[in-house]
Amino acid sequence: MVKESVQAGRRSFKSLASTIDIVGPIERSSRLDRPIRGLAKAVRRRIGPGRLRDLLHGVPTGKPLHPPLVTFVVGCWAATSVIDLTGTGSRAARTVLTAGLGAALPAVASGITDWSVIHREQQRVGFVHAITNLTAFGLYAGSLALRIGGRERAARLLSYAGLGAAGLGGFLGGHLSYRQAVGANHADSVAHLVPLGWYDLCSLNDLPNGRPVARRLGYIDLFVLRVDGEVTVLADHCPHLAGPLHQGRLVAEGGAACVTCPWHGSTFRLSDGAVVHGPATAPVPAFDTRIRRDGVIQVRPAQR
Repeated sequence: MVKESVQAGRRSFKSLASTIDIVGPIERSSRLDRPIRGLAKAVRRRIGPGRLRDLLHGVPTGKPLHPPLVTFVVGCWAATSVIDLTGTGSRAARTVLTAGLGAALPAVASGITDWSVIHREQQRVGFVHAITNLTAFGLYAGSLALRIGGRERAARLLSYAGLGAAGLGGFLGGHLSYRQAVGANHADSVAHLVPLGWYDLCSLNDLPNGRPVARRLGYIDLFVLRVDGEVTVLADHCPHLAGPLHQGRLVAEGGAACVTCPWHGSTFRLSDGAVVHGPATAPVPAFDTRIRRDGVIQVRPAQR
């Protein structure tokens, strides 16, 4: 009897979970793929590789730029509703609302730049996320216009509707960040290997000259490049979305040898794994190397 009750409870829970899965159908739907492809292509063409795109991704700070900007925007909009509810001052509400609307512009620019270089399932959710946030922006902009015109009651109702739209957008943004891991660092963690010393990797003679290959160190995939007697080793997974760096192009940036991720174009310096161009913001873990007398290459995480 107890076992049957537990099983019934599990079935009920699974049924409830399936009924509240509002994001799964968005991920799987291909109905919006045509406008998504067109918009993403237009954004990449308009904001091409360079300093502006790196700034919008957050490369200079080493962290994605979009999340803190959105946090400020939504915070201002939520504060507007709190002020409206408490009736502590229409001027304060107008000031905070204006600040949120102003900060929304760079937040949109950084968000759409990030969105243009993620996977299709992520773009589907991000597209709906953008629509809800643009709806919130429109509602709050209308609220500000009504406030300026002295129609406080209608302005408050519009701002409450805007907060609802922003809340839905925040829910979808949370799904993008925490379920789909957009903006997270996808590079393998290697710091725990430092105290354990040097590891045998492979023989120098087993590596092609001038062409990167993948090798495994335990469960970690490594990017390995031999140029004559010099060997460069990085973690192979791109921090952006785990693209295989050993399949990327070798390029020169500012006189430094670099590798470009084949998936979304992030560029990393070979000497230390530092980000040269986004969309990645986190560096690739680099490894120190040495060659034993018998030609075996040994590696350890770089101690810099």
